[in-house]
Parts: sequence; C-alpha cells; structure tokens
Amino acid sequence: MSTATLDPAAEPAPRFLDLLAAEWIKLRSLRSTSWVLVLASLVAIAVNVNAVHTDLTYIDHPAPRLPGQPPYTYDPLFHGLGSIAGDLMAVAAGTLGAITVFGEYTTGLIRTTFAAVPDRRGVVAAKVVLVGGITALAGIVVSAVSFLTVNAMLASRHLGLSLTDEGCLRAVLGYAAIVPVCALIGMALGALLRHATASIVSLVMLLLVLPMVFGGDRYRWLKEIGTHLPTATVQRLTINPDSATTMGKYAPSVLDSWITMGVWGVAAVVVTVAAVRRRDV
Repeated sequence: MSTATLDPAAEPAPRFLDLLAAEWIKLRSLRSTSWVLVLASLVAIAVNVNAVHTDLTYIDHPAPRLPGQPPYTYDPLFHGLGSIAGDLMAVAAGTLGAITVFGEYTTGLIRTTFAAVPDRRGVVAAKVVLVGGITALAGIVVSAVSFLTVNAMLASRHLGLSLTDEGCLRAVLGYAAIVPVCALIGMALGALLRHATASIVSLVMLLLVLPMVFGGDRYRWLKEIGTHLPTATVQRLTINPDSATTMGKYAPSVLDSWITMGVWGVAAVVVTVAAVRRRDV
C-alpha cells in the first residue's frame, strides 16, 4: 500500500454539501432546540390570531368618537403582524443561532469539527446557510399564516387585506426576514462570547431591551439609534400606509429599514467568520 493513501493531505476536500449535511446532523441531534423553534412559531401564530380575534368585539362595538379627533381606523397589518409575536420569533431564532455556535465550544466538539475540516470559513458558511434557511422558512410560515388567517377573519367586517394591497407584501416579507437576521445575530454573539448565559442575555438586551431605551422622541440622536436596531426595522415595514399608525417623529423610510436589516445580517456573518477564524478553539 502506498503511503500516499495514508496521507491526510491526500484526502479530497469536503464538498459544501458535505458540510451542510454534517451541520444538519448536528442541528438535528439538538431535538429540544428544534422543538423550541417549532413551538415558538405555533405560539407566534396563535398570539397574532388571538389579538385580532379579541379586537373583533371592539370593531363591532367601537368606542364613542372623541370631540375633535378623526375617526379611528383599524390597522390589520399592525394588529395582525404584532410585535409580541415578532419579538418571540426573533428571540427564538437568535437563540437557535447562538446555540449552534457556542454549543460546539462548550462541549469541545468544535475541536473535532476543525480537525476534520480545517477550512473554518467553510464550516461557518454551512452553519449560516443551514440556520438562515431554517429560520427563514419559519419566518415565512409565521408571517404568511398570520396574515392570511387574520385577514380572513376580518373579511366579514370588510377590513380584510390581500397581498396585492399596498404595503402588504412588503409587511409580510419584512416580518419574515427579521427571523433569519436575528438567527445570524445570535450566531455572531455565540461566536464572540462562547458562553450560553452571556450569549442569550446579550441577545435579549439587543433585541428587546435596547429598543425600549432608545424608543423616545425627545432627542433625535436617541431615536435614530433606536430606529436602526434590528427589531425596529420590522415596525416600519409593517405599518399600513393607509392607516394612522406611525413611529412618531424621526421615523426611518422604508428603504432605510430594508438597508438596516440587511446591514445587520451581513455584519453578523462577518463577525461570526472573523471570530471563528482568528480565535483559538
């Protein structure tokens, strides 16, 4: 037998599909994590549907109009694609992304991974594609099912919208897109911190706490920071242009919100790759 057949350097480099398959096996082995995303999706849909179902009573029996105030216009997008369900999906996806990275470091599996595949960029790329694809699918399901269900409920009140109405397709896509973006942000935090508690706490701070800190209209620079946080972009994209719902003063444009969401996603991938490549296991 020739020595070349025993030389590890002579082994062919793994294909990207092989890396995807390996990451899928590792992700599938975390059954509890997968179920968390499934349950979060079901709960998010239920929250959106229940919110509109509760509103039906107030739609059928509206409160008396206040003197000097315009008549109230119900916004199916604002209520049907609610922030509570959106935040739930964002945290669930971000947690999944973080676990796929820090989980390998805490268990020591990352050493085996890099021993088998020295190309760290390839490993990270496979994680990004897999986690991003799974969470994007979950985001699309939650967004589309919520939109179609609540507007079918509102059709009998002549308030239902369709995807062809102005702003609706944008709202559905934006509500779905933030889910994989938050998953990528979770991966970046997991790669930087490599600790379960620190990663999850940092994720919650970024997605839920900071938007409240920078949510006021008093100072423009504070509001500008707030509107460029990840979850704030969804609020702008899901506002019905025909409703009175607004983000207050200094609200970003639709294009600005799309760009901000994209920058967060790209930056998260860059941070993940850099942290994994440059730091020891």
